[in-house]
Amino acid sequence: MSRYAAMFEQLQARREAAFGGFLMLGDPDVATSGGMLDALVEGGADMIEIGIPFSDPVADGPVIQAAAQRALAAGVRVSDCLELIAGFRSRHPHVPLGILTYANLVVARDGFMRDAAAAGADSLLLADVPAFEAQPFVDEMAEAGLEPVLIAAPNTPDATLERVARLSKAYTYCVSRAGITGTHAAGAFDAKLISRLMRLEAPPPVFGFGISQPDHVRNAVSAGASGVICGSALVELMSRGGNLPQLVGLLKSATRHENSVERLGAGMN
Repeated sequence: MSRYAAMFEQLQARREAAFGGFLMLGDPDVATSGGMLDALVEGGADMIEIGIPFSDPVADGPVIQAAAQRALAAGVRVSDCLELIAGFRSRHPHVPLGILTYANLVVARDGFMRDAAAAGADSLLLADVPAFEAQPFVDEMAEAGLEPVLIAAPNTPDATLERVARLSKAYTYCVSRAGITGTHAAGAFDAKLISRLMRLEAPPPVFGFGISQPDHVRNAVSAGASGVICGSALVELMSRGGNLPQLVGLLKSATRHENSVERLGAGMN
């Protein structure tokens, strides 16, 4: 059983959704970055998503773009990121870790997927690869031992969504709004998208984009999501020297289904 499958099974038994925390590796430097990954786990994150610094992160908003630029300015390279992943895996053998990055970076480094899997990564999401171009990458991931993650949106056509459901393995990344990552606007958590994915027997749906407050998490869980991923709010807090475990703990507490039920019940009174 993969780390993701084991995690979702355990959380389902506890009536919890998964909380995933995202950080940009190497921001602001390698040593600090490794400690911040540990802080996510300390705060209660069930899964980790990491970015690898790239010069043209088209899906990312200004907060994560700035984090990538800080890491690149510090001289962080892919090899440094692989070492950070390997260190994390040695300290946290059971926590799923996925990479979110871009196709150019993967194609430019021979053996990227093999090296990422060997370091201890579990999944790979290529944010700029559309579903209809994903098959060759998915095949290479399978050969390397990585689980592919594809993106679904409320306006994804049925034929494309079927392809996303078929090719994704670890989880299905559901975007809560159009555009880029960031805390500039809250997302809308479309229960119909979750229902469509369930009918297609897609991997667990996990919402991302615009999640920065407990209510966002509760709304996503109420819509049927198996988890959420928060990135920009954590990256921004880290850049200010804030208490990362505290914010993770606050957001994680909102993943418990009884909280969502209580909130919905209160709204009906």
